[in-house]
Amino acid sequence: KMGNAESSAYRSHLSRFLPEEQSDIDGVFDTLSASSGSAGAKNGKATKKTVTLAALQARHSLLLSVLQAYTWEPLPEHMTVRLYHGMKSIDLIGKSSGPSEQIAKEQFVIFMSNLLKGNAEEKIAIIMRMISKAEGPVKGKQIQEFTEELITSVVHVLSYRKELKGWSLENTRDSASGVKALASQLISELKLADGTKPVGPQLAESDFAQSVIEDWVYRVPQISIFLSVVIRQGLHVLHSLPDQTKDLLNLVPSCKGIKGRELVSLFDIPSIIYINSHLPAELQHKWQLLFSSRLHGESFSQLCGHIVNKGPCIVILKDLDGYIFGGFASHSWEVKPQFQGDNRCFLFSVFPSLAVYTHTGYNDHYMYLNHGQQTMPNGLGMGGQHEYFGLWVDGDYGKGHSKAKPRCTTYNSPQLSAKEDFTLDAVEVWAVGDLPESVVRLCKKSILDVDPEAQAFLEMAGKSRHSEGLREPIEEEDDDD
Repeated sequence: KMGNAESSAYRSHLSRFLPEEQSDIDGVFDTLSASSGSAGAKNGKATKKTVTLAALQARHSLLLSVLQAYTWEPLPEHMTVRLYHGMKSIDLIGKSSGPSEQIAKEQFVIFMSNLLKGNAEEKIAIIMRMISKAEGPVKGKQIQEFTEELITSVVHVLSYRKELKGWSLENTRDSASGVKALASQLISELKLADGTKPVGPQLAESDFAQSVIEDWVYRVPQISIFLSVVIRQGLHVLHSLPDQTKDLLNLVPSCKGIKGRELVSLFDIPSIIYINSHLPAELQHKWQLLFSSRLHGESFSQLCGHIVNKGPCIVILKDLDGYIFGGFASHSWEVKPQFQGDNRCFLFSVFPSLAVYTHTGYNDHYMYLNHGQQTMPNGLGMGGQHEYFGLWVDGDYGKGHSKAKPRCTTYNSPQLSAKEDFTLDAVEVWAVGDLPESVVRLCKKSILDVDPEAQAFLEMAGKSRHSEGLREPIEEEDDDD
């Protein structure tokens, strides 16, 4: 039997998991330890089983770790190595942790407990060893590398496990630039001990102590969420059981309206995850394509026709210089010469940097849509004021501006486009959350469905129902999640 101290720590950590979760963790460890041929696996003493990771660097080595083999396809090799060092960082009370290449069951369980159920303080020692094998402070560039590998692993494992909910690596922008942009955004929250935020080369070469990293993990929830995804989906543990954290549920929203259309979205998977996390919680479960200039044509009246009265939306633009940016509209767009929306609206940038800019309270110029007016500006705008919007698409289409000297008054955003006055390359609009009931009903019924007398009159007159083929389907249920 285990020593008392060991047994107590082990039981304490194991008790965080539901019985069926404990069974799942036991099963994964037993599979790993049996496959690695440890002595404990042969003599039947569960507590003596170990998992070896002797040759992570070479897949075909004679001593290839079973953990590497187990996660070879779901997780990139570098992340498996980091997980191993994280497991090895667990100190067992009362005994040496043994040869450096072995992981005891207690270490495995405590690793799972701390990263999946623990607080920032419990996670931090493991994360420090995942960032660097060496003790002591870590460099900013090491944190950047860890964060990029973590995000890459999340995208890879979700794709491998078919958990992207209708999105795919084929119907979105290449994720490589998105990985770097999201990693840079997350580590921009790092603060030195004196509270300052280093940037650029200074950040890369700065030393960050464990207490600073702990503060960062506490303030940047994506790190813990991403680690949880990598462990659950990469090791295939607890993946099919009810999730204890709602964060994972809406990590990626389901995607509707893009299937079979051979459209590559302006979004990449990391930016979808990041922008979605800033939406109101009740809107994070689903995105539905309402308009794409590449599908519906480069026309402002087409744009208006597809987005008016469709509920909260995300508008995303690309200018001819390749900059990608947009805004979240918290209310249905309405064509009227007044500002609309509320303080949940925000502007964002996707490329070359990823960032979200929320309301300042300075004014209520959240969103504006006007068309066909003689006296007021015609176009779609968010933030700032007439002629000086944080984001503006002109009613003539094709042109727009992003003016911020130095910042947009409504959202504190900088200039989002490459040039202040830009030429439009592409636009997409995504409805977020569930479409308003009125829209769903309208798309399922034409006026003839609603008015049986009109239908009967046409049939008496021998007229066919030409409108049948003109409805644009709202794809509620036909896409695979």
